Amino acid sequence: MTDAPRKICFVTGSRADFGLLVWPMRAVQQTPGLKLQLIATGMHLSPEFGYTIDHVRDEGFTVDETIETLLSSDSGVGVAKAVGLGVIGFADAFARLKPDLVVVLGDRYETFAAAQAAMYMRLPMAHLFGGDVTEGAIDESIRHAISKMSHLHFTSNADSARRLTQLGEAPARIFNVGSPGIDAIKRLKLMDRESIGREIGMALGDRNILVTFHPVTVEADHSVGAIDELFAALSALDPATRLFFTLANADAEGRALNERIKAFAAGRPNAIAAASLGQLRYISLMNQADVVVGNSSSGIYEAPSLDTPSVDIGDRQKGRERAASVFHAAPERHAITGAIAAALGRGRQPTVSPYGDGEASRRIADTIAGVPDFHALLQKGFHDIGNAGAAG
Repeated sequence: MTDAPRKICFVTGSRADFGLLVWPMRAVQQTPGLKLQLIATGMHLSPEFGYTIDHVRDEGFTVDETIETLLSSDSGVGVAKAVGLGVIGFADAFARLKPDLVVVLGDRYETFAAAQAAMYMRLPMAHLFGGDVTEGAIDESIRHAISKMSHLHFTSNADSARRLTQLGEAPARIFNVGSPGIDAIKRLKLMDRESIGREIGMALGDRNILVTFHPVTVEADHSVGAIDELFAALSALDPATRLFFTLANADAEGRALNERIKAFAAGRPNAIAAASLGQLRYISLMNQADVVVGNSSSGIYEAPSLDTPSVDIGDRQKGRERAASVFHAAPERHAITGAIAAALGRGRQPTVSPYGDGEASRRIADTIAGVPDFHALLQKGFHDIGNAGAAG
């Protein structure tokens, strides 16, 4: 009689984290002795944000549980209440699914809710992208908090692995696997220009810019002013330049940004806004774009692996490791215009990414499968680095 496979429960709350989880989930599915479970929550369940649970199912995954967390408010109060709803929903879902290991990614508030429920229910947890630094977003605090609740760590780069030891995490539980976003780039059969234009609804031109701008969550009420500066910079470009917008996420001020994005695109024949492109269309468009502009982590993680230059605006991604193809700009129209010009001047050329070789997913699944007893991970001490490396 063989032992039952161990249940590995992944949590996804947005198009962004799902794109990074696709290949780790497939690797788990393909690993003997492991059984994939999947919980969808957050923006996946909202028509306003593209009802991207359809994309999850289109990729061939079965969604075992759905948890509603989004409120109509995108204020700090609304987001805080959404975390509470998430904790309640995840507690019920975990009680039904009885996972052996919970896998979460990153730093969004719905992930924070899942982590809290798992911690109180004594469920072992693995965290992807811990140790990263984003000084301009409240996500930084959430990410570090999730790391402290977790028992296995899969980091995207060596510096992040080092930071986790500074947080007191044991080196034996930290695995620098690289970014699974690069796995997708290596494995997807990307769409050609004509197919992209046909599916998105606007043909690509001689020059194309992919724009993704999210709320700057540490700086209340700053996001709207920042995106207006971005619009001013984009308006100064050659009107033949095609502008492809993806809408902001559901953080505080997200809806205010989306209203502005939709209004800006609606008034220009060279612009289009999509609630969600899905992983294949998004990466395919990034592969064809002349530059990626905004403050999304995709401009830091994925764009360099496609040799596409990017412009990172403001402090939302401050502190992340970045390739030579990533140009920074203050959230001011002239700075943005200058950074776009510099990125276009660099053009597409071979770029070395600090985020791995595209084999993260297999490393993650093999590491999980190699843990003999998940429950034993719950015994977790603080790894004290003492005075090692201190200045004399």
